[in-house]
Parts: sequence; structure tokens; C-alpha cells
Amino acid sequence: MRHRKKNNHLSRTAAHRKAMLANMTCSLIEHKRIFTTLPKAKALRRYAETLITRCKEDTTHNRRVVFSYLQNKEAIKELFGPVAAKIGDRPGGYTRIVRTGFRRGDGAETAFIELVDFNEHYTKEATKKKRTRRGRKSSGAETAE
Repeated sequence: MRHRKKNNHLSRTAAHRKAMLANMTCSLIEHKRIFTTLPKAKALRRYAETLITRCKEDTTHNRRVVFSYLQNKEAIKELFGPVAAKIGDRPGGYTRIVRTGFRRGDGAETAFIELVDFNEHYTKEATKKKRTRRGRKSSGAETAE
């Protein structure tokens, strides 16, 4: 019986799954968006969000705990630096999964997973565009006279 076994094994051994999720998390932190299959993206979201929550409080203990998962110094610097600064007041939901269709070769459902605060298209600054008018008011006033 599979009672209370929530994690997706992704057809891998435990060591392979752990290494894959750690590498994908490092890539997500470095590139802010990665393209993968939907089950991997869903597994990565659960794995990465707990580590991102740790980076809100920059202590030596939290750095060591996150390093024990990721084993990548550059990812730790990026995570506790610019990423922590942007997500400092967010109460959760640091990642977004967007489905992108099906892969051509094997029909696997694909998606990209991204860090929410690092997408320029969805931030508040990008939505506040300067409204412009197509016609000029001065040219219409000159033709009327």
C-alpha cells in the first residue's frame, strides 16, 4: 500500500532522484527559469521552495543546511544574495509552473518552472506602461482651423 507516500519517484533510485533535484535546483537558481517535463517540475517545486524558505534568514546554520542539499557554492551565493532580497517579504509560492504542451519525440507533457519575482512580464513595474495615444491632438486641432 502507498499510504502517506506523496513524493513522485520519477522512475529513479533515491540517490539518482536526489542528485537530479539538486542539479535542477542549482540550474533554477542560476538561470531563474528552466524547461523540463511536468512531473519533474512539480517535484522540483516541492524541493526548491523549502530551500528558498531557508534563505530568508541568512545564518551560518541555514547556509550549511542548504549547502548539504545543493553542494554548489555559487548557487548558495546567488540564493542568499539577490534571490533572498527579492523574496524576503513573500510568504511562499516562490515558483511558477507554466505548461508548454507536449514533447514531439515521446509525447511527454512539458513545462517551464521559474522564480516568480524574476519574471519581468508579470511584475508590477512592467504592467504600469505609459499610455500613449495613436493620434496627436495638436494635428487634429490644426486641421479643424
